[in-house]
Amino acid sequence: MNDLLSTINNLTHSDIHTTIHQRIQQFKTIDTHSAEELFQELCFCILTANCNAERTIHIHAQLSKSFSIDPIETLAKKLKEHGYRFPNRAAYIVEAAKKKDMLSPIIHTRPPEERRTWLVDNITGLGYKEASHFLRNIGYDDYAIIDSHILDLLERYHRIKRPNTLTAKKYREIEEDLRALATKTQLTLAELDLYLWYLETGKILK
Repeated sequence: MNDLLSTINNLTHSDIHTTIHQRIQQFKTIDTHSAEELFQELCFCILTANCNAERTIHIHAQLSKSFSIDPIETLAKKLKEHGYRFPNRAAYIVEAAKKKDMLSPIIHTRPPEERRTWLVDNITGLGYKEASHFLRNIGYDDYAIIDSHILDLLERYHRIKRPNTLTAKKYREIEEDLRALATKTQLTLAELDLYLWYLETGKILK
């Protein structure tokens, strides 16, 4: 268990620290009062679930102007043409567009856990991981993004026994373990996620 702590501490004193610090600062530059910026980031997090992150970044950049204006059939066709695995998620994006103007008020008025729960309950296509990913990407640093890479790493370091199903309750339990690890390494959960992702994939993405 302590091996992971030592590995992270070593990374915080390596060149990767600067890259991670810069990425965290990029997350904090988004205008959380802008309905359109929030919606665009929400679309990215809807699309990236169970998909290659780098490929999704490219597709998102190519189609961002379509998210707010295209009907479901048109957007689904464009996603398919760009090689996206789940073109039917166009329906999630079109539905989310209807709630675009609700995002900023919710984010600025709800306590942290209520904010995430609202996203899970009201935005089709978002589970705890995707809602946490969205909140991290718009500058909130107290949410863990627990995907298969993170589960694999935590199990390998004997911090968890990988669950068969990642329920909301289990998600929060693992998040608390990560929060304790973040405290010991003097990192936020957002920073810790990037270090863990780098350990598992060798990459730092959004």
